[in-house]
Amino acid sequence: MKERPNIILIITDQQRYDTISALGFDHCITPNLDKLVADGTTFEQCHVTAASCAPARASLFTGYYPHSTGILKNADDWTRSWVEVLANGGYHCTNIGKMHTWPFTTPCGFNERHVVENKDRFLEGAEFTDEWESYMQNEGIEKQRRELYRKRDDYKQSLGAFAWEQAEDSHSDFFTGNKAIEWLNNYRNDQPFFLEIGFPGPHPPYDPVPSYLELYNEIDIPIAKVLESDLEGQPNALKALRQHNVDVDHDSIVHQLDPSDEARLRQRKHYLANVTMIDHALGKITKCLEKNNLSKNTVVIFTSDHGDCLTDHGHSQKWTMFEQITRVPLIFSGPSIKQNTRVSELVQWMDIGPTILDLAGCESPKMEAISMLPALQGGHWQGRDYLFCEQVGDMVLTEVKFMSMIRSKKWKLVHYLDSEEGQLYNLTDDPAENENLWNHEMHQSQKDLLLSELLNWRVESQLHHPNCWIYEN
Repeated sequence: MKERPNIILIITDQQRYDTISALGFDHCITPNLDKLVADGTTFEQCHVTAASCAPARASLFTGYYPHSTGILKNADDWTRSWVEVLANGGYHCTNIGKMHTWPFTTPCGFNERHVVENKDRFLEGAEFTDEWESYMQNEGIEKQRRELYRKRDDYKQSLGAFAWEQAEDSHSDFFTGNKAIEWLNNYRNDQPFFLEIGFPGPHPPYDPVPSYLELYNEIDIPIAKVLESDLEGQPNALKALRQHNVDVDHDSIVHQLDPSDEARLRQRKHYLANVTMIDHALGKITKCLEKNNLSKNTVVIFTSDHGDCLTDHGHSQKWTMFEQITRVPLIFSGPSIKQNTRVSELVQWMDIGPTILDLAGCESPKMEAISMLPALQGGHWQGRDYLFCEQVGDMVLTEVKFMSMIRSKKWKLVHYLDSEEGQLYNLTDDPAENENLWNHEMHQSQKDLLLSELLNWRVESQLHHPNCWIYEN
């Protein structure tokens, strides 16, 4: 039997697609991610199925859309995943870092878990102490957090950007990377392994260590202007979301309706410096694989659970369906995977699941996700005609019960439940999504077509997948 590969799945939290130099964004400092791109296959149009953490991750790890899993927001019960299939199929499965299951420490199919969660938990899970926090307590290091940031004179002007003032190795992203390296150095099992490494960054607070922030001192970072026509054309639910994020400081961010160019640039530099820190940790992990003679038989996958508006479109963080949120990096590198290859077909983020199971030689349970393995091996693969994304109303997105997105290569539509408002964009003519065509008479036929496709998708999903396998006994 052919030796099965080890598989490392690296998931960052809230990392946009436009954060990797090799993908056309020269202002980003990402030498190790650039090498991963050169050595592997990059999916240029990978989009998440939910616009927030837990629903997206549960969708990925079950192969079902959020409406099928019933996991629609953070702290919805999520205890099972296809990791069970890998473990039952002979893989030793380990999680180091963030998964965002609920409860945080549920096995979810893993043989072992070393949990690191959000840097600034304030609502669900505030009482939970993860492995990073235990390390900080044992070392006598005070964790930077919202209660302390609020005491700063510049808190409301900082847009969540604060330098890490403790020892560099105590930062949660470096802690997670070093923990993964320690695990790899000590692994002595004959079984192939599946290792999920969940970096907490660049999710806010945007808190890079000063030495990495300094790397961006002289770099010209392009930031799109926020157009008044864009803001005016957004549905009332999104206008309310903007105001909510001004009034409530989620994740240590006090949003601003009209931030200065200087404030926007400062936030963006902190964010990208955090990405560069993760890139550095990735480089250390790949060197560890080489040192332990694991490189030739280990597939490395790099991706993120959703993006971040970073004040683009006038918004803070996620909870919207703009490209800055739904489009994420996705890179595969390793044995039998084509090198220096770009795939432009449409991909749902959850399609990673059956692809991993195929790479491992394991049979997938029934899923709504589809395998991308042919694309990785240079075969014909046509991708998807439409992509979908969902977001339930919650304590942040307060003025709509449910949002549903449908996206083709050319068009995007966002439907708001119980509302006459919506969003419609021609992505070919308006890739920046500045002009909402929802009420334009000449585009009503296109809107009706996409609404029909959205309806058919939901009905077909319910017809063919009435019960997600995670609810089976």
